[in-house]
Amino acid sequence: MTMDTLQTIDTPAAVVEQSRMRQNIARMQQRMDALGVRFRPHVKTTKCIEVAKAQQAAGARGITVSTLKEAEQFFAAGFSDILYAVGMAPHRLPHALELRRRGCALGIITDGIESARAIADFGRANGEAFDVLIEVDTDGHRSGIRPEEDRLLEVARVLHDGGMRLGGVMTHAGSSYDFDTPQALRAVAEQERAGCVRAAQRLRDAGLPCPVVSVGSTPTALMAQTLDGVTEVRAGVYVFFDLVMRNVGVCSEEDIALSVLTTVIGHQPEKGWAILDAGWMAMSRDRGTQKQKQDFGFGQACDLNGRVLDGYVLGGANQEHGILSRQGEPDAGIAARFPIGTRLRILPNHACATGAQFPQYQALSEDGTLQPWGRFHGW
Repeated sequence: MTMDTLQTIDTPAAVVEQSRMRQNIARMQQRMDALGVRFRPHVKTTKCIEVAKAQQAAGARGITVSTLKEAEQFFAAGFSDILYAVGMAPHRLPHALELRRRGCALGIITDGIESARAIADFGRANGEAFDVLIEVDTDGHRSGIRPEEDRLLEVARVLHDGGMRLGGVMTHAGSSYDFDTPQALRAVAEQERAGCVRAAQRLRDAGLPCPVVSVGSTPTALMAQTLDGVTEVRAGVYVFFDLVMRNVGVCSEEDIALSVLTTVIGHQPEKGWAILDAGWMAMSRDRGTQKQKQDFGFGQACDLNGRVLDGYVLGGANQEHGILSRQGEPDAGIAARFPIGTRLRILPNHACATGAQFPQYQALSEDGTLQPWGRFHGW
């Protein structure tokens, strides 16, 4: 059987450069090992069995998911220690129960009294003691309970007194994406650590169990100077990285393992455009770099070997058409530089969003061959 290559596969295609991916996995795992914490990667970025197995082989223990469908699929593939890190809606409790009854060590989270009561009532009615973490808000970014709020202890008591296993606390410093200097990133990492550890201490001071203190985002995991009091870290996008992370300052373009393979299909020479077959249906509509220090449009252009073409970005995108242009002065010779049929690779703004546009990845080996890796969709 002949293996596909970047020259033979149809486009657009989501390409994972395996050597870069392995380097990214090793970098994060070595850092977590050095800081003395368990690493539970968030697999929502890739939703891919092969990637998660590579993370597990490097030393990860357990995984984090964002949907119960992910939990279902990864459990079927042999992953049993799973944290569902999205607030538990009552209508999903039967699915969570079914997974646990089949042997999945599924943990769930909550940040509200009403939700905690629903978990406890459903658990008692079905003879199940769910493992529950309380989500803590350490940066005002999204959901969670502030470390000093009375509600933290109220939720904990509803769960503990209701017969559930109070596993501890977890947080996610999503605001770390808004910073781009080492000093600022170290500060938000310490804020994340200190806030979650403080919440844990309040539970323990109240006589409540709190064995797990779980924190994490890619920037804070890579920039934290200490993780004293933390038991585990979660991070996801580090495995591929992307242009947002490049602008944050935790990777370079050469670390980005995911790209979209595309073909030049036309030109608008007077505008300095080359037209590609990868529009926003391939790249996604995520413009996460738009408000950062460097705007890459819909993505950074690279040659077929993954070398950055300085100044050339996907400046515009329609559903199935991408517009390649040079930032600054338009390139009047773009048609000669990129003839029809030229294959390029585009680095994404947001790896999670771009990956979600494709049913599978094409895993690029060092020998230039491609292997399809499936990707989960849906909820």
